Amino acid sequence: MPVMDISAGAEEFDADPYAFYERMRAAGPVHRIVLNAGDPEPSWMIVGHEEGRRALNHPALSKDWRTAGDFADVQISAVSSNMLESDPPHHTRLRRLVSREFTARRMEGMRARIQQIADELLDAMAAGPERAGDLIEALAFPLPMTVICELLGVPDLDRARFRYWSNEIVSPTSVDANGVANREMGRYLVELIGAKSKDPGEDLLSALIRASDEDGDSLSSDEVIGMAFLLLIAGHETTVNLISNGVRALLAHPEQLAALRGDFDGLIDGAVEEMLRYDGPVQHTTYRYAREPLDLGGTVIPAGATVFVSLGGADRDPARFADPGAFDIGRVPQGHLAFGHGIHFCIGAPLARMEGRIAIRSLLERFPDLAEDPAAGPPAWLPGTLMHGVSRLPVRW
Repeated sequence: MPVMDISAGAEEFDADPYAFYERMRAAGPVHRIVLNAGDPEPSWMIVGHEEGRRALNHPALSKDWRTAGDFADVQISAVSSNMLESDPPHHTRLRRLVSREFTARRMEGMRARIQQIADELLDAMAAGPERAGDLIEALAFPLPMTVICELLGVPDLDRARFRYWSNEIVSPTSVDANGVANREMGRYLVELIGAKSKDPGEDLLSALIRASDEDGDSLSSDEVIGMAFLLLIAGHETTVNLISNGVRALLAHPEQLAALRGDFDGLIDGAVEEMLRYDGPVQHTTYRYAREPLDLGGTVIPAGATVFVSLGGADRDPARFADPGAFDIGRVPQGHLAFGHGIHFCIGAPLARMEGRIAIRSLLERFPDLAEDPAAGPPAWLPGTLMHGVSRLPVRW
């Protein structure tokens, strides 16, 4: 099977990954790829929706890299002690303990506060003399950042420092920068968990430290650190790009924007789902490892292979979605994969949806003349293949 070298067209991929997926899908749902320059060997990427959905919940694909190869000499950081990098039964145990605290009731209880934060940020935009600025800096970043920090009980986190860590972890500019960001954030979380253990509050992080089940099982110190790492990064970075990608899609499709403005109550929920399907923040999953040979779509992935599921590719599959390249906020939901599927389905999906609906509706209601800034120049795409979005979104209002 020929190998597609995505790294050779990194800038083109950052700008339009969907063109790559379309070419790949035309030749089949499963492909060998080089994702990053310097990869020791090609990986496998799944771009078909049905095949991707099956892979996301297939027991032959492991998420625990520690059991997938020769990592005996690798020093395991506490930040890796999280649900995303584990398999059952360890994953089952972690998810059960976290789910006891990460409840729908707790998330719903934040609705009024999320609206208040959004309104305050929009007030600041309205008060600015320029009537123009970077929407990511003004709204898309500070809203989910404030929400997740308040939820976890870390309101004093240096946001500039955290944004650097987060950006380098999910969209690294270099291997060295990624390593530094992981280490620095790990050290910060060790100190934070220590302080919370001595002086707990009513926040989610304190609840995780206290969490135990009927059998008395609880999270270890490393597991609390790993969960805090996962929730802080995933709890804000994805929502930043949900909001900014969603606004970009609306501004690029004025008829859809007009329809949404005409019926917020009836269309906002579906609009957010279409934003997630059409241009979701996470382009592909993190690593999976084949424990045994696996046949997907007529292609056998060998044992020991590294496997990615292209969420963005699956959600543009014409076998699942009619006219998948069209942005249609009235589309009947058909089970997109933007939040994953199966046992690793995003635990924060309800919170992300709520933040997206509140942010986008409030923004459009406050600024009916919102438009892209014509003097902004070309988009500044995020580097790397994991996330898709822009680092700046210049707008006028």
